[in-house]
Amino acid sequence: MTARAVLPLRGRFADASDEFPDVPEAELVLAPTSLEEAAEMLRAASDLAVPVLVWGGGTHQGLGHPVDSDVILVTRRLAAVVDWQPEDLTVVVEAGLPVADLEALLAERNQTAVLPEGPVAVSGGAATVGGVVAAGISGWRRLAYGPTRDRMLEVRLVTGDGRIVTAGGRVVKNVTGYDLPRLAAGSFGALGMIGSVCLKLWPLPAASGTIPVEDAAVARRTAYRPLAVIETEDGASVYVAGTPEAVAGQAADLGSAAHPGLAWPVPLVTTWVLSLRVPANLTSEAVARGRRVLGCTSYRAAHGVGEVKLGVDELDTIAFAVLRRWAEDRLGALVVERRPDGVDLDVDPWGAEPAGLGIQRRIKAAFDPAGVVNPGRLPGPL
Repeated sequence: MTARAVLPLRGRFADASDEFPDVPEAELVLAPTSLEEAAEMLRAASDLAVPVLVWGGGTHQGLGHPVDSDVILVTRRLAAVVDWQPEDLTVVVEAGLPVADLEALLAERNQTAVLPEGPVAVSGGAATVGGVVAAGISGWRRLAYGPTRDRMLEVRLVTGDGRIVTAGGRVVKNVTGYDLPRLAAGSFGALGMIGSVCLKLWPLPAASGTIPVEDAAVARRTAYRPLAVIETEDGASVYVAGTPEAVAGQAADLGSAAHPGLAWPVPLVTTWVLSLRVPANLTSEAVARGRRVLGCTSYRAAHGVGEVKLGVDELDTIAFAVLRRWAEDRLGALVVERRPDGVDLDVDPWGAEPAGLGIQRRIKAAFDPAGVVNPGRLPGPL
């Protein structure tokens, strides 16, 4: 793309690059204040066939193929809490609201949206609700509460050609338009910009505890409905919640003492972070293979979920290929989650193309006919 190609957009919309110094340099940074304005921006970009990169907090930009675009659409001016119904356990928020701000607000009424806990990346700004949904990110408590997509009740989406589409409903027991909210989760902007979402809420428990254990796999079979069972290079812990008596009882059953609160692992600080995804019963084997094949010493394994985050400072592409082949042979995947800035990938960030790629292309074309929003980021590249 050239600066000349962006000139028509610059003539219509103000450049917001000074307001967002953490956003990468671009020919034009757009920051809509409403979904209608975002629709106008994307409609103009579609008419001109100008690719646009959607940007929230920047914490998930390491996932997928790099997007070749000199126009960035920042969502952080769209950060309102549209509607909160504590009695109905639902909240509607705009996509640019930081996850930490939402969870702090909900905690005032002892509620949570069960979004990812704490920072989810070492670099970048604060994770936004829209970014978490678009990247399909779930927190450590996925074992107990399921993935983020299962708690989405409604989504408002600005398509690549500037339409505002609403699907779902603001009630917990709802099936109307159910597919689009789930489709938007993990779409990485392929359908357009997520404008707002309605999320199902959960009450915060009266007590919680972190219980150190010797063997995560054994503890997973022993613990009763834990929030998470996580293994790292420093050891393993079971995370539980409920009444104080229930927490103490779980600790006794596991033969250990519970530390008050939920001491989640800190994010990996390595240059590369890889996500090894396997059937849940292969988690321990995935840890062992990841450490042996890649030689990594830092990892975060979610037992019962089947995801192991592996951290390395240098990527051995041959070892990477061996580990990816092992995962894919078991219907899993090895995905690049973080890589050094400015480094050309010698490996595909996603791995084998999905079987339904043709269907995905047709869906992409229906929502983004000109293919201008986050082009090429998904497997395919789509």
